[in-house]
Amino acid sequence: MSDDPHPALLPEGLHDDLPPAAGDESRVVERLIASFEGYGYQRVKPPLVEFEESLLSGPGAGISRHMFRLMDPISQRMMGLRADMTTQVARIAVSRLASAPRPLRLCYAGQVLRVRGTQLRPERQFAQAGVELIGADSTAADAEIALLAAEALQAAGIEGLTLDLTVPTLVPIIAAELGLDPKLAEQVRMGLDAKDGAVIAALPVDVRTRFAALSAAAGPAADALTALAGLDLPQAAGQLRGRLRALVETIGAAAPDLPVTVDPGESRGFEYQTGVSFTLFARGVRGELGRGGRYQLDTGESAAGFTVYMDTVMRAVPAAAAPALVYLPLGTPAAAARRLRDAGWRTLQGLVAGDDNAEARRLGCSHIFRDGDASALA
Repeated sequence: MSDDPHPALLPEGLHDDLPPAAGDESRVVERLIASFEGYGYQRVKPPLVEFEESLLSGPGAGISRHMFRLMDPISQRMMGLRADMTTQVARIAVSRLASAPRPLRLCYAGQVLRVRGTQLRPERQFAQAGVELIGADSTAADAEIALLAAEALQAAGIEGLTLDLTVPTLVPIIAAELGLDPKLAEQVRMGLDAKDGAVIAALPVDVRTRFAALSAAAGPAADALTALAGLDLPQAAGQLRGRLRALVETIGAAAPDLPVTVDPGESRGFEYQTGVSFTLFARGVRGELGRGGRYQLDTGESAAGFTVYMDTVMRAVPAAAAPALVYLPLGTPAAAARRLRDAGWRTLQGLVAGDDNAEARRLGCSHIFRDGDASALA
C-alpha cells in the first residue's frame, strides 16, 4: 500500500478555487480595482516574496508571527512570503515613489499567505485588495478612505453594509494617564476587546469606572458620541474624540444611508493604527469584509488605507448568473466565431461531428450557433 498522499490533498487552510468560483472572484477584484481607480488611485504590483526586514518594517511589525520564511539561495538572506500587502505598498511609497507628489494614492490586489488561520478565517491563503492614501492627515482623508471602501463593496453588489469605527489608541492613552503598569494595561485592552465585563469589574475602582464607561459607549454612532462626550478624557484622547466626531459627521453627510457604529475600546486587529480605524461588515455574513485606518510610516509620514478580504467578500456577493456560452459546431467559420466574441458572447468550439445539440448540452452551453446567429438551446 502506498503512503503517498492523494494528489487532491492540500495542507490545512489551503484549497483550490474551481470554476466558476475562481472566475467570479477575479471579476469582483477587477470591479473593486475599477472603483479604486475611479477615485484616482493608481495600481501597484509588489512581489510575492521580499527580504524579511522589508516586510516587517513600519506597519508590518505586527505580522511577524503570521509570516512564512525561507532562505534566499542567491543572497543568503532571510526572505518572507507576504502575509499582508499594506507594508509592501508603504515600502514602495517611501522608496520607489519617495519623490512622487503627495498625497500619494495607490491601490493593489493580490494573494497573501499566513502561517495559520483563525476561527473566523481558517483560510491561510486568500486574496486581498485595497488602497493606501499616503501623505495626508485630515478628517477629509479619513473620510475618503472609509467612503471609498463602502462604495467599492456596494459597487461589487454587496448589500447590508455597516461601518464600525474605533480609536485603537484611546485605551493606551487613558491607561498611561492612570499610570497603569503594562501588564494591567494589556489586561484592560484584552478585556475590552473581548467585551469581558468580569475583567473590567475586577479592576481597582478608579480604573474600573473609566473603562466601564468607555465600554458602555459602544453602539450606534449618535448614541456612542453622546456617551463619549460625557467622559473626562486626557487631552490627547479628547483630540481623538473630536476627530472621531468630525469623521462621523462627514460620513453621515456623504452617505446618509450607511449605518455607522462606534466601538471606542476596540483595538484587536488594529495594532499598528495610530488614529481612527474602521471595520466593514455585511448583514448575515460571517467575518469582516475589510479593515482600515490611519497609521504612520517609518519616515514619519501619516497614511491611511484599507484592505478587503476576498474570501469574506465572495460570501457576501450575490451569486452570479451563469454566463451565456455559445456552442460552435465543428466547421463554424472562424470569422463568424470572432464576430460573436466581439459582440460579447463567450464561445466554445466543438471538436467532434455528431449531434451538436446534445454535445452543447453536455458541455454546459446555453446557446448554439445556428443559421448565422446564436440561438438558445431548446
